[in-house]
Amino acid sequence: MIVKKICLLLLVMMTVSLLLPGDVVEEIVAIVNGDVITLSEYREQFNTTVQMLRAQLSGEAYFKEYERLKDTLLDMMITDLLLLQKAREQNLNVKEQLKATIEKIKEDNHLSSDEELIRAMNAQGIDYNVWVRELEENLMRQAVIYVEVDRNIVLNDSEIVSYYKKKPEEFIVPPEYRIKAIYLSSATNPAYQLEEKRNVISEKLKSGTAFEDLVAEYSEGPKENGGDLGFFKKGELDRNIEQGIEKLKPGEISSWIEAKNGWYLVKLEEKKDSYQKTFDQARPEIEQKLYLQIREQKINEYVKKLKEESFIKILKPNPLNL
Repeated sequence: MIVKKICLLLLVMMTVSLLLPGDVVEEIVAIVNGDVITLSEYREQFNTTVQMLRAQLSGEAYFKEYERLKDTLLDMMITDLLLLQKAREQNLNVKEQLKATIEKIKEDNHLSSDEELIRAMNAQGIDYNVWVRELEENLMRQAVIYVEVDRNIVLNDSEIVSYYKKKPEEFIVPPEYRIKAIYLSSATNPAYQLEEKRNVISEKLKSGTAFEDLVAEYSEGPKENGGDLGFFKKGELDRNIEQGIEKLKPGEISSWIEAKNGWYLVKLEEKKDSYQKTFDQARPEIEQKLYLQIREQKINEYVKKLKEESFIKILKPNPLNL
C-alpha cells in the first residue's frame, strides 16, 4: 500500500512537470485514490455553498456557518468523492431513480416536458446537463449508503421500550389552542388611534355585535372564517397572547393584548388539553429517532473506514487562504 501511494503521488507530480511553462496549470488541492480535487472545483463549491448560506441565514448564524464551512468543506468534498468512487466500483445503477426524481420535479413544478424544465433552469442560470450529472452522482452516493449502512440497521425492541421509559417527557403533547383574532397594527396606527379603535370595538362587543362581524369590519389581520388562525401548540404563540388566552374557556374572548407588532383581541374557539402519548403512539417517533442516531453513527464509521483504506493526500489544507 505504501509503495502504491508513493507511485501515485510521483505520477501526479511527473504529469504536472511535463506541462510547458506557458501552459495553465490547474492547482491540485487533494488527491483521492485515482482522482483529484482541483482548486477551481473547490472554489466553485465554496462559492455555491456561501450563496446558499446567504439566502438562508443572516447575522451571527450566517457567520457561524461560514466559519464552519471553511473548516469542513474540503473534508466533505473528499467524503463525497470517496462515496462516488465506491458507487462506481460497485457498478451501482441509479438511472431509474434519476428518471423518477426528474419526473417528480417536473410534476411538482407543473412542467410537462424536459424542454420546459430545461428552459426554467436556463432562466435561473442553471446548466441542465451539469445539474443532471450532479443529481445522478448524489443518487449514487445515497445508493452506497443504502447498501453499506441503511439496509443493515436493525432496531432492537428492548431499546425502543427503554427509550420510552427513560424519557417520558419527550412524549408529552402540549395543549393546543384554536383562536380567532382581531388585530390592530401598531406600525400603521398612531397610539391615540389605536386606543380609539380598541374602545369602539370593545363597546360594540358589549352591545352584542358578533366577534366575527368585528373581525370583518376592523381587523388588519386575516379575515377569512371570522379571523380563524387555526391551532397553536403551547410555546408557538407570542408569550403575551398565550398568557392572555390560557385561562379562557372555549367561546370566551380575552382582554386586549399588546404584542410586539400590535394589539390583539382573541377569541378561544377550541382547546385540546395536554396528554402523555402511549407507548404505541410514541413508538414510530422513537423508532425514527433511534434509527437516525444509529444511521449517523454507522455512516461516520463507514466513511472513516473508507478513508483508512484509501490514498488521500491533501496538498492545500487551506485552499483559499481565508
